[in-house]
Amino acid sequence: MKFGVLLDHQYEFGDDINRRTGELVEFTQHIRDLGYDSVFGIHHYLSSLSTPQPLPLLSRLIDHSGDMQIGTGILILPMGHPVHWAEEIATIDQMSGGRFVLGIGSGYREDEFNAFGIERRTRVSRMNESLECMQKLWTGEKVSHQGKHFEFQDVRCSVLPAQKPGPPVWVGANGPIGIQRIARQGLPWIAPSNVRRNWAVGNLADYRAERKAAGYGEDDAVFPIHRDLCLADSFDDAYEVAGAAVRASYGEYVQYGMDYFDTQWDGIKQKALFFGSPDDITAMIQDFAQAGYNHFVFRAQWLGLPIERSFEIVERFAREVMPRFRK
Repeated sequence: MKFGVLLDHQYEFGDDINRRTGELVEFTQHIRDLGYDSVFGIHHYLSSLSTPQPLPLLSRLIDHSGDMQIGTGILILPMGHPVHWAEEIATIDQMSGGRFVLGIGSGYREDEFNAFGIERRTRVSRMNESLECMQKLWTGEKVSHQGKHFEFQDVRCSVLPAQKPGPPVWVGANGPIGIQRIARQGLPWIAPSNVRRNWAVGNLADYRAERKAAGYGEDDAVFPIHRDLCLADSFDDAYEVAGAAVRASYGEYVQYGMDYFDTQWDGIKQKALFFGSPDDITAMIQDFAQAGYNHFVFRAQWLGLPIERSFEIVERFAREVMPRFRK
């Protein structure tokens, strides 16, 4: 069982990003010293919040992350050219000594695709073709590619990843078709944070069955999931600490067409958040672990929550819950 942290580096416009980055350095040092296994950054362009880009941010955190895995959760792959991504990712994998995890997704926000001049309906095929190109480039050989979206002839990647044949790739998806596609590719599926328990468990069962049918075994397989985490003495106490902040963070999604974060908030609040006492959180992890999840990536930061509260959340989890899974 592994436990990681998803950094929520989204701030109000006008906030001091240099100061906020310093907070993230200290936060990363803290989770490193507490024994967490991984740390991830998020990715968006033209956001309603000021959102520093993940690769420069993660590069800043490399020297403060110990032996934790670092990665993207997720990188919107259709927004860039595969040659660009291949060399950027190879560089950060080398800089980290082979600790990078490439979490990718196809994206969903119309304003991003419009600004980049990309048709949104092509996002999945662009993501898959980009990954195919990157994996070709990471062989270190001269390669050519002529596909639907990208074309290049006799080129060689100038920087290769430290990990061979490349960093592990995790893929995010929020619907059954996408999840099935990931399973058939034999890649880890990142289950999203904002889904209810039965959805997460049921889709993992379908994913594992599809993966097995495609001929992939489960030795050393990774089954990651994102969850929002807050520990206190009870659910109500945890919600008192972070409820307003977590709802404000999810409220930002409404303007991107996800109005269910407003209309269905009470259900999400009760069935998607890992909020509660150490015993409550332990039971939730055991439940999800029984379903097959084995790498929990927790978000403990939300819009407007003082960073000191986030420190307290990850520290209490490490002290009172993590040892129960580290026998």
